[in-house]
Amino acid sequence: MSGLLALLDDVAGLAKVAAASVDDVAGYASKAGAKAAGAVIDDAAVTPKYVHGFEASRELPIIWRITKGSLRNKLVFLLPVALVLSSFAPGAIAPLLMLGGGYLCFEGAEKILHVLFPHSAEAEAELPADPAHLEEQKATGAIKTDFILSAEIMTIALSEIPQAGVAMEAAALAIVAVGITVLVYGAVALIVKADDIGLHLARVGRLGVTRAVGRGLVRGMPRFMRLLSTVGTAAMLWVGGSIIVHGLGQLGWHLPEELIHHAAGAAGAMVPEGAAAAVEWIVTAAIDGVLALLLGLLLVPVATKAIAPLWRAVSGRKAAGH
Repeated sequence: MSGLLALLDDVAGLAKVAAASVDDVAGYASKAGAKAAGAVIDDAAVTPKYVHGFEASRELPIIWRITKGSLRNKLVFLLPVALVLSSFAPGAIAPLLMLGGGYLCFEGAEKILHVLFPHSAEAEAELPADPAHLEEQKATGAIKTDFILSAEIMTIALSEIPQAGVAMEAAALAIVAVGITVLVYGAVALIVKADDIGLHLARVGRLGVTRAVGRGLVRGMPRFMRLLSTVGTAAMLWVGGSIIVHGLGQLGWHLPEELIHHAAGAAGAMVPEGAAAAVEWIVTAAIDGVLALLLGLLLVPVATKAIAPLWRAVSGRKAAGH
């Protein structure tokens, strides 16, 4: 009997450890996912353009295809690489994170330049006339873009997870990967179909309020998409700038981080105590965003005049060889 009690006690102890481990994994995943918010918002803001112009019946299948590609990017390719880096080259995480932060700065600056100086629509003339081919091209492009954003999300997540063993890190990263993918592409599906839902309500709604809601959705979605794009750009610059500044500190140059901290503290001291924390956060985010924009403006010509032509030349040769 005493042996059975001892066994039950051991089982209870193991259950407590397992429960604690689950709590730890959930906590790590939640913290990591919150830190990756900028890239997540950008992902949600970017994806709807890939289904623009298709028949309504093809929108959800395309989003589902991109969702599967995103999960494959994160779980099959990026998660193993992240675990290898964590185990064998942890010093490479900060530089890689800064590289991703630089990409976010570039993307944010490019979006702002595109608004200020709209590009010509020459690329539209190059789109294939065959709907199936166009769908293939758009979905492939979306999955490639997702790979870059997913790499940034997974790197940010990895940097926020403490050294807790391969199993714990893998579990936390998998939760982040699946959770963020479901969140982003679930939101994208709702956004893409919102105008169709609104049109349906406006046409067949039995109550005046229902029809009014439908008309509001139809009229409001273009404004919402513009707002989402603006928020996504601001989030990219904020997160990209904070990653660069924090990364410089990790590499030994603490001056930018200290100057921003002092400026935020000075601004917080000028307002009532209850608002100090919010003001300090706003000032920090604003400075990070401005620095990110300046860095992004420097990176735009480098990327468009040097890196992009080189990439096209290399990928063109690969395609020709294949």
